[in-house]
Amino acid sequence: MQETHTIVVPDVSAEVRQQLLDYVLQLADTSLILAHRLSEWCGHGPILEQDLAMANISLDLLGEARSYYQYAAELEGRGRTEDDLAYLRSAVEYRNPLLVEQPNGDFAHTIVRQFLYDAFHYHLLLQLQAGPDQQLAAIAEKSVKEAAYHVKWSAEWIIRLGDGTNESRRRVEAAINALWRYSGELTTPSATEQALQQAGFVPDYAAIQGQIDEHVARVFAEATLPVPQGVFMQKGGKTGRHSEHLGYLLAELQYLQRTYPGLTW
Repeated sequence: MQETHTIVVPDVSAEVRQQLLDYVLQLADTSLILAHRLSEWCGHGPILEQDLAMANISLDLLGEARSYYQYAAELEGRGRTEDDLAYLRSAVEYRNPLLVEQPNGDFAHTIVRQFLYDAFHYHLLLQLQAGPDQQLAAIAEKSVKEAAYHVKWSAEWIIRLGDGTNESRRRVEAAINALWRYSGELTTPSATEQALQQAGFVPDYAAIQGQIDEHVARVFAEATLPVPQGVFMQKGGKTGRHSEHLGYLLAELQYLQRTYPGLTW
């Protein structure tokens, strides 16, 4: 049974409403895909406590994704549900950044991917909760409390791995070298984001980039890890150009609804 909430849709032009829909779907897709990646660790974590921590973070992100999909369904106004938007769209229709769809790899890869996203996610939610869109602000106000824990957890692991053993440092450095190239897309606005920034619905990423950089630099310094410089940044996920990994992920995530359309229980 789906929960029912009063969703406030802003009184805006059709063009801005479509832009908001596209942006909210981007937020939803991002949370859902990262939640699924983390869920793949369930039962495989290095220790039980961290297995449970990743499962809990996954559930937090899934709950956030549901709120965004419910809002997107209202913005779209075509009778589709949150399940339709999550399970019945193809990879090219997904708008998540490339970072979150990257495979888990080893524990260090998962931690680096999580921290790079958490540092952005936390500072984004701080801005969205003060924005003019009441629904986005409400979702952000709830989610930022969870995001504060997420970034604290992933930062602590960056420090432990970087300033730990030779092996843990080797692995976290390899993960940074592999994943840093995807971090720039998080704060590189798409055409939709640029339009919404001008309309005041989305925060200026340049304004929060300094906060993110300072946060990352502080954690890396404590971990005795260098911050990569001059790395070419990959992008494309926000416009539907994804890596091959997303297709395989969705094949698993969407299997039940694709095999038994409309299945209820």
